[in-house]
Amino acid sequence: MKHTNLSLLSQRRSGVLLHISSLPSSPDAIDLGMGDLGAEAYRFVDFLNSVGISVWQMLPINMTHADNSPYQCLSAFAGNPDFISLESLQSQGLLTKGDLSGELTSKTDLLAKAYEAFRSQAEQTESLAESEQLNFKKFCKKQAHWLNDFALFLALRNKFNQAGWQYWPDGYRNRSAATLKQARKELALEITIIQFTQFIFFTQWQALKTYAADKNVYLFGDIPIFVAYDSADVWAHSHLFKLDEYKNMGVVAGVPPDYFSTTGQRWGNPHYNWDAMLADDFNWWVKRMATQNALFDIVRIDHFRGLEAAWEIPASEETAINGQWVVAPGEALLTAIFKALPHICLVAEDLGIITPEVDALRLQFNLPGMKILQFAFSGQEDNPYLPHHIEANSVAYTGTHDNDTTLGWYNSLDDHLRGLVQAYMHSSRSEDHEAHMPFDLINMTFDSHAQLAIVPMQDILALDSSHRMNTPGTCSDNWHWRFNWQQLTQAQIESIAEVNARTGRGQND
Repeated sequence: MKHTNLSLLSQRRSGVLLHISSLPSSPDAIDLGMGDLGAEAYRFVDFLNSVGISVWQMLPINMTHADNSPYQCLSAFAGNPDFISLESLQSQGLLTKGDLSGELTSKTDLLAKAYEAFRSQAEQTESLAESEQLNFKKFCKKQAHWLNDFALFLALRNKFNQAGWQYWPDGYRNRSAATLKQARKELALEITIIQFTQFIFFTQWQALKTYAADKNVYLFGDIPIFVAYDSADVWAHSHLFKLDEYKNMGVVAGVPPDYFSTTGQRWGNPHYNWDAMLADDFNWWVKRMATQNALFDIVRIDHFRGLEAAWEIPASEETAINGQWVVAPGEALLTAIFKALPHICLVAEDLGIITPEVDALRLQFNLPGMKILQFAFSGQEDNPYLPHHIEANSVAYTGTHDNDTTLGWYNSLDDHLRGLVQAYMHSSRSEDHEAHMPFDLINMTFDSHAQLAIVPMQDILALDSSHRMNTPGTCSDNWHWRFNWQQLTQAQIESIAEVNARTGRGQND
């Protein structure tokens, strides 16, 4: 049976890829090193609306570890507190201007102070304060299935100086009922502050989503297929993962050697115990997807091929070379997700080693795949990324967060590959001219048959390799890139608006 992926992609659209962290800071706001859900996020929505772009794609928004990788998070559910707008809390009366310019420079400390103000409002009789208190209680109740374990997990992680749960004393590591009961009592205030922080995140997120919808801009999210070993999910639901009797990993996730790395990528995530997940009809996965469906209008499943078969690497191996493909129950999982969430709009990240079985699974559920034009110019006529081969049920990109910027990519090409790019452009145009990157690749992407065409913000800004977001296979200098409005010229605004309108991708909801 072929499923229908009811989606926003029944018409041609365009989008921009920009993570929340890459937003600039407001001129009058405290800058803690990354973008947030404040005024600049709303300004970005306004920019998209002004040029007729209707999709804002971002990376996973969950709470990261110290390396800031959005693909290795402390929870598959919890939002990243770093994205909370402190200025919005000031406008609510939960922080003062003095708080934001005072000695408290840690967002954690400022959020704790905001909670103190929030709690003091509970003693007031104003209806607004009472309403917010009630909303907080409702949020905690609705999200209890993940929030209670996450809040305790994070409080314990703080108690043990940020050590991973596998290094905690046995009672905490193995979730002794008596030990956890005592911990909840001892850490009650900190647990409540963590719950409050998540309440603020989800509240600010929904406000942005509502504003974006009013501007005909849809939010496009991303979930890593795997979760981090050091996460609330693995700690609280260890039976759902392939762990030994001591809760250690015998095998870890990754991918074999490919375009990005000659030794593959050893991600180090635990693999799922699919038999255990199947036993409760994928309850954890369905709830995870329900949370994402509430946050986003479209959700990309990163490494979709892992739902058909995943690369298992012995944990003792230092690289990803010596692994094996192990079949996963993707059909049963997706059936359960669509049964619970019939209107969810999913996109499959189907890059890398894709087999006929992976394609069949994607097509069975009518999921758009991804086409990257930077991969198109190999000289092979049957290259699936060549613009004229891209089918409508696709999301076409100049490049993704894992690619170099298009200008950086083009500048790095040797003469042969650059000649292939030039030859393709000449064959598809009446005039003969030198390549003008990145705009020529943007034009080709938007011209394609793909229902959704997306470009990273770096390409709109015509930025070079020094502005790339991530280099796969490396562990430093990633995830830090931010733009500023001064980089955006009037000519660039007019160019993206023109190609968007010319290719029939303008907003027409």
